[in-house]
Amino acid sequence: MAEPRQQVVAVDLSKRDLTLDLARVFCVLLVVLIHLLMVGIGVDATGQLVASRPLEAQPWFALATWAGQIMPLFFVVGGFASITAWRSAVRRGSTPADYVRSRVLRLAQPALPLYAFFLVGIGAATLAGLDPALIDLAASGAGTPLWFLAAYTLCQAVVPWMAGWHARAPRSTLGVLLAGVIAVDAARFVTGVPEVGLLNLFFVWVLVQQLGFWFADGWLDRRRPLTLLAIAVLAYASLAPLTTLGPYSPDMLFNLNPATLPLVVLAVAQACILRLLRPALARLMQTSGARAVVFLVGSRLMTVYLWHLPVILLVSGLALLIPGGAPEPGSTAWWWSRIPYFLVVLVSVYGLSFIVGRWETPREVGRTPPGRVVAVAVVCAFTPSFLVLQFLMDLPLAVTGTVLLSAAILLLGRWPSRAPVHRPRGT
Repeated sequence: MAEPRQQVVAVDLSKRDLTLDLARVFCVLLVVLIHLLMVGIGVDATGQLVASRPLEAQPWFALATWAGQIMPLFFVVGGFASITAWRSAVRRGSTPADYVRSRVLRLAQPALPLYAFFLVGIGAATLAGLDPALIDLAASGAGTPLWFLAAYTLCQAVVPWMAGWHARAPRSTLGVLLAGVIAVDAARFVTGVPEVGLLNLFFVWVLVQQLGFWFADGWLDRRRPLTLLAIAVLAYASLAPLTTLGPYSPDMLFNLNPATLPLVVLAVAQACILRLLRPALARLMQTSGARAVVFLVGSRLMTVYLWHLPVILLVSGLALLIPGGAPEPGSTAWWWSRIPYFLVVLVSVYGLSFIVGRWETPREVGRTPPGRVVAVAVVCAFTPSFLVLQFLMDLPLAVTGTVLLSAAILLLGRWPSRAPVHRPRGT
């Protein structure tokens, strides 16, 4: 018998906070723009390819990251959406395993084609005899965004339990998580072992997600605008002693992996600013143009995020073949060329989404697997990107990721239904 087709459910936009969708799209597009400004591909006097990072070479770069490091806001918005979805699932009678299955599939499925791409691409480049150093540089750079999958998979996997603790003791939950962040940072700096900081992949990002729970509960809505502004200013002001008198770098990109306390401070400030801008953003989202952009990008958001760096590298490489198409990185012409490059990259990624974007929709067949199976699948989905975060993308990790993500998708996507077995009488 053929499997039943998935039902297409119309989205009731009247009950959806479109400002949060706009915030998500803004965060991802800003990440694309920043990476485009950070990737400089040129040719030296000997004709060899040379990679540089023009944006990071600017004297104002570290301070600019106080505004440009936007990932905390993404996790705040994700927390808002997650607890809203979890509460809706509970009302429908869903279990934690049901929720985790769906959410992890939304992350594992889009990642699988990318890992397969790295497997084929790195393998083919190696067999073709290309410079191993160049292969490593391209692969490690293109795989940089994958840290997000490790952090977000971990956060999504614990939403049902963190939502329960939030309901019972919201302040204590924040306090415990914050204490964990500080303890991990202290242990890292005291021992001088940077790997200790990897524990904050949990404490920092789950804490920031938890702030999204407070946002969803209306805590920010009940604050006056001047209070929100004061909190944001105080949060940003606290970064000064943390990065001058304290042990943290003023470069928020440096504070990203391993995650550190300044990212929590940024999350507080960015959440307040988002709430202050919410009325204006709501008016903007009443226009058809804004809705169209948010729909076009938002419906393929994971594809845009995961594939934008490989596309940037590909576009930059092809531009070298066009006379005058690749100005010297860091030159005035190069900075101006980022405008058309940005548009070309977005159009290219969106075109690519028609091929790989279908993987963004979870394919759930049959009942939810037992909790222990879901747990194994979560580990399979989490491990590849965690390893990339620690060791950078290479051929062995591309193989590992392809295998483990395939296993996670098979475990979560298809599970036998509990349909009764009808036996003929007399048997």
